[in-house]
Amino acid sequence: MDLRQLRTFHAVAELGSLSKASDRLRVAQPALSRQIRLLEHELKTELFVRNGRGMALTSAGLLLRERTAGIVRQIEQVRDDLQSLDGRPAGAVVLGIVPTVSNVLSARVARRAVQELPQVALRIVESYGGHLVDWLHRGDTDLAIIYGPAVDWHLAVETLGRDDLVAVGPKGSGLGRREAVDLAWLMSRSLALPSHSHGLRNLVEKAAARKGIPVNVVVEADSFHVLTSIVEEGIAYTILPPSAIRTELAQGRLETAPLSYPGISRELLLASPTSRAPSVATEAIARLIRSEIAALVRDGLWSFRIEDR
Repeated sequence: MDLRQLRTFHAVAELGSLSKASDRLRVAQPALSRQIRLLEHELKTELFVRNGRGMALTSAGLLLRERTAGIVRQIEQVRDDLQSLDGRPAGAVVLGIVPTVSNVLSARVARRAVQELPQVALRIVESYGGHLVDWLHRGDTDLAIIYGPAVDWHLAVETLGRDDLVAVGPKGSGLGRREAVDLAWLMSRSLALPSHSHGLRNLVEKAAARKGIPVNVVVEADSFHVLTSIVEEGIAYTILPPSAIRTELAQGRLETAPLSYPGISRELLLASPTSRAPSVATEAIARLIRSEIAALVRDGLWSFRIEDR
């Protein structure tokens, strides 16, 4: 096995397609196909099942991806760090972000990276916390912004601060005129919330359970955009950080009110693998993230409480 074959294997495994991997790696598709065949021949096993929808990993392919992702990423980071010895960070960084934070932060971090780190190739992937934790362990991502608490994750984590959640209702609901709403009142409304696999749902359920309040969920939606659309249509209320719906609030499409004490807040973490040291480029992106969060809070664009470091 050589590094080129493994990089090809991981690109095809992630994207599920030779054509997509060809676009990402900027290598002709027949050359990638040959590298996969050579790897399969050397390992004496099929790594992919070819079908009309693309290429799916076999059990052998899943094992190879799990065992080699960190190795490939470490070798790439050594190359990146050697290129950064002149003091200018260089190399690829994959940053994972949960959706509600991505809506606020991604474009700002990307803009700063383009302006200040021209030799860093930043790729931002958006997903829910459980997926991002798995990708960090597999070596598919270098950093992730996720919600805590970090229980048994076996990751290096840094607390960035706490994000307060608010009640969200449709235009004309009257929430915008209220100083605060009681959790019991909100739980008695029709609610649209993510499914039980989502951290926000678990947080709401636990807060309601502490007060012995049932949660009246009429629609479940794991998509942030679906949740806000349901609320706009007047079907239900929901609970979200206000920064994630800043545009909708400015346009008067939604209304919010803080939750009366005790409110609900989420701990926001910056996580990275413990299996390898961060590259120079990864550390540079982490500094941009901290700087942009501080600027958002300073400018009143994020109802976020930064923890003392």
